[in-house]
Amino acid sequence: MQHQGVTLWFTGLSGSGKTTIAKAVEREIKARHCKVEMLDGDIVRTNLSKGLSFSQQDRDINVRRIGFVANLLSRNGVVAITAAISPYRAIRNEIREMTESFMEVYVNAPLEICECRDVKGLYALARSGEIKNFTGIDDPYEEPLNPEVICYTAKESIEESVGKVIAELERYSYLPMRQLATLAV
Repeated sequence: MQHQGVTLWFTGLSGSGKTTIAKAVEREIKARHCKVEMLDGDIVRTNLSKGLSFSQQDRDINVRRIGFVANLLSRNGVVAITAAISPYRAIRNEIREMTESFMEVYVNAPLEICECRDVKGLYALARSGEIKNFTGIDDPYEEPLNPEVICYTAKESIEESVGKVIAELERYSYLPMRQLATLAV
C-alpha cells in the first residue's frame, strides 16, 4: 500500500505516555502495511547522541539529530515516529520548518501524574538534587502552541489517544483509511 511519509513528533514530560502511545500508533500503522520507524528519545540518546549532557545546547543537538533522521525517513515514504521530551519550543519549531511533512503530538499530563508513573525514580532523584536540569523540575518544558494533536493522558485511555493520532494521520492522508473486512453473505 502506497502512503506518504511524515514525521510524527511526540513531545511531553517524562512519564506523560509518549512512548506508550507512540508504540501503539506504530502497531496500528504496521497493521495497515505501511512503512514505519520508531525513534525513541532514550534509545537515540544512547546510540546516536552518546556523551551529550542535559544542558540546553546538548538537548538541542540531540533533538536536531532525531529530527534529521526522522526527516530522511519521512521524505522517503516512511512514517517516522519520534518520542522525545524535546522540551524547548524553538528547536521543535526548527525541526517543523526543516521537515516537509510534520505532525506534532503533545502528550499532555500534569507533572504530579508523571511523577506517579515514574518507574525509574527519576523525578525523586531530581527533587532530591541528585539529578540536575531535569525537565519539569529545575528545567522548563515549553508546551507546544499549535500541535496537530493533544493527548490528555490523565483523562484519556491509551486507545482514545491513539485513535486521535490515527484520525489526524488519516485526515491529512498520511495513512490510508482502515479497510473494513467484507463479510461473506
